Amino acid sequence: MTVEFRLLGDVAMYAGGQSVDIGHARQRCVLAALLVDANRVVPVTTLADRVWAGRHPRSARNALSGYVSRLRRLVTSTGGARLVRQPGGYLLTVDPLAVDLHRFRHLTALARSAPDGTEALTLLAEALRLWRGDAFATLDTPWLNGIRDALDAERLAAELDRNDLALDRGRHSSLLPELTARAATHALDERLAAQLMLALYRNGRQADALRHYEQLRLRLAEELGADPCPPVRQLHQRILAADPALTPTTGAGGLVPRQLPAPPAAFTGRAAELDRLDAILPADASSTVDIAVVSGTAGVGKTALALHWAHRVAPRFPDGQLYVNLRGFDPTGSVLDPAEAIRGFLDAFAVPPPSIPAGLDAQTGLYRSLLAGKRALVVLDNARDVEQVRPLLPGTPGCLVLVTSRNRLTGLIADHGAHPLTLDLLSHTEARDLLAARAGAHRIAEEPAAANEIITRCARLPLALTITAARAATHPAFPLAGLAAELTSAGPLADLRAVFSWSYRTLSPAAARLFRLLGLHVGPELSAPAAGSLTGLPVAEVRPLLTELADAHLVTEHTPGRFTMHDLLYAYAIELTQAHDSGAERHRATNRMLEHYLHTAQVADRLLQPEGRPIRLTPTQAGVTPQHLADHEQAMSWLAAQHPALVEAVRRAEDAGVATQVSWTVATFFDRRSHWHTWAATGDYDEAHTHLCRALELFQARGDHAGRARTLLALDWIFGRQARFTEAVAYARQAYELYREIGDQLGQAKALNSIGWAGAQLADPAALDSCRQAVALHQLVGDQYGEAASWDSLGYAHHRLGAAAEALTCYRRALELHRTVGHRYDEAYVLVHIGEVHAATGEDRLAAETWQVALAILTELDHPDAQALRARLPGRDRAEIAVLGG
Repeated sequence: MTVEFRLLGDVAMYAGGQSVDIGHARQRCVLAALLVDANRVVPVTTLADRVWAGRHPRSARNALSGYVSRLRRLVTSTGGARLVRQPGGYLLTVDPLAVDLHRFRHLTALARSAPDGTEALTLLAEALRLWRGDAFATLDTPWLNGIRDALDAERLAAELDRNDLALDRGRHSSLLPELTARAATHALDERLAAQLMLALYRNGRQADALRHYEQLRLRLAEELGADPCPPVRQLHQRILAADPALTPTTGAGGLVPRQLPAPPAAFTGRAAELDRLDAILPADASSTVDIAVVSGTAGVGKTALALHWAHRVAPRFPDGQLYVNLRGFDPTGSVLDPAEAIRGFLDAFAVPPPSIPAGLDAQTGLYRSLLAGKRALVVLDNARDVEQVRPLLPGTPGCLVLVTSRNRLTGLIADHGAHPLTLDLLSHTEARDLLAARAGAHRIAEEPAAANEIITRCARLPLALTITAARAATHPAFPLAGLAAELTSAGPLADLRAVFSWSYRTLSPAAARLFRLLGLHVGPELSAPAAGSLTGLPVAEVRPLLTELADAHLVTEHTPGRFTMHDLLYAYAIELTQAHDSGAERHRATNRMLEHYLHTAQVADRLLQPEGRPIRLTPTQAGVTPQHLADHEQAMSWLAAQHPALVEAVRRAEDAGVATQVSWTVATFFDRRSHWHTWAATGDYDEAHTHLCRALELFQARGDHAGRARTLLALDWIFGRQARFTEAVAYARQAYELYREIGDQLGQAKALNSIGWAGAQLADPAALDSCRQAVALHQLVGDQYGEAASWDSLGYAHHRLGAAAEALTCYRRALELHRTVGHRYDEAYVLVHIGEVHAATGEDRLAAETWQVALAILTELDHPDAQALRARLPGRDRAEIAVLGG
């Protein structure tokens, strides 16, 4: 029977996996004292001292003998250990690795002598998993307390070694919570502080890393009268300078990207083409990037071939497989911009947002740096032209790029030596094999003439054959001759749309309606809740319809719960909905879809920033099903998957109010993921002004004062962004009067702040009173974010009127509140204002230091304002700041 003793937590014993009762605290203390010196004789007096701390009772020897006797019966009954009396003491004989304390020391010793860092990391992780709490838990004697302290030091040393190895492998995200907790209890440990600073920086929190350094510096000075050690100071300077070498070349957690969609089911044929692709694989690292271009007509099976082969050779590319659908022939013209594709690849490598530069050229350079020296496979599906592909090509040998396109992309062949592979129609034999694999070989053998007719009618196109075979597979009792006859009656010979039409007509009415309405959907994929909103059906009813479409191969469930469709089928769905659904029905479906994304996006935004105040949305109309999101992780995942759809939803929204609301609800996500340029692209001030004025008319006609007030504040914001402050004040005053009329104190506070801010831009002394009233009302309703914004406006009004001291007081209050609620951009914004006051009063050094902290935050967010702020820092000041310490 195996025996196990545990000291790194509660003192415990297990035999055969079952817990053994080892008695009261004193008896557990005896066992612990023996196990610490397992396989060595422990003198009786030493044992007694360990248990009673030198204050032995008269009966100590007898009591000790009784404890040992009971423990002997327990340990010897297992057969895995022996406790015997020796001359002068007691000996507990046991396999050291059966005692967690000794196993911990054994594993850490192995780790420190391991020739490979990955092996060392594995050993240290195994060692640290043995800890279940404080050593010896609640037992309390001077000797045990001393051993506990020593073991704590050993544990911390192992953790620090583990942290260094994990950080070297890019595992900063998983380490951050533990590093933060450990740093709180070991505030003066400089090695731990450096690890936390690095993890914070790599997780996109440069300003927090700099702040932690400053806290360490102050604490060391106050308690020890010392400065941080040279390595920590050097790390601080590198973080200040955003040293690219601090960014690991692997993704967070040391993972490599695995982006390939699922391979096509029952892939058949194409043996010659697969052999040609295999021949492209280099035997070793070549001097160029290997590129293959698979071209051919729509529906000929380019993507299926690419994915089948990519999965087959994936083990040859251990550093990752990247995939992107470039949507080069999307019926709506929504071709994927290369910048978005690059950004998706950088996210797959888990590059922290502050390390992602602005601009396609810089991001392309970073992408190529990540792939340098790597063996990775890059699949670029549905490329439109060479210019869409060029930025996505790796820059160094070792990688292989597989491109699919309806065009031959001769520029890649001429300029980059790409290997062309033109994909033709299936041979007749391959077409029969495809039908047999999907519909059943016995049916093909029983009705060869009907099978030949189907192949002819489908023109040997894989897409048409797959759809037809799906129809046969879902109706195994149907004779193939009947299916061939139906297909013949559907339309002219070799017309792919005729196959679509025939398959569409076999759908149930509800599934057919869903297929048509998919032509109205935004974005490259949709979920069941989105489909439910589009149709106005409950999710429980729409799931079987999606299954029916998937069974018919009219949609593909490329990942669990997410559906896509071939662009030819998408174009066909667009034709059908325009031909069969009324304009009113299409309008209602589109509005339901937009409301689905709007309301789900707001749920996600609330999970990302629960302390914020959401915009007020009108209730969803009947049939809209917002998606349920349970936590922060699900919110980020949904937004990451759906942000192309959200951007397109803004562009296609007929109601400007909805468009503006969608844009604002995804602002936090775009901020945290550094998609600032994408978010900015969803705004058009002139168009928004036109639609908002129309919305104002509609709200007025309905007598909706709250709607009018919100719209007026939106107009105030637009005019403010355009520096038309007199008009902005006028709109904000109208909003204030409406909010006061309906008794909305929060609305009044926001309007007063807007009046004060725009008035401050005009240097109007009345702005001070508006801002003070806004502060008071925000305090009254308990809105800390609004209060912070109002303090900032008040500070700005003081500054514009020449009262520097008052301005700094207000700004510092605003800064404190923004840090409390966690609004990083607004924190930077207030710091910029504080720097402006310092600059105006001749304190250039303070201004530069303050702006540098603001710049660190804006750089983390990859906000466009970072570039403008960087330009305000003279070269001399930037050089000085690099040695200041923040």
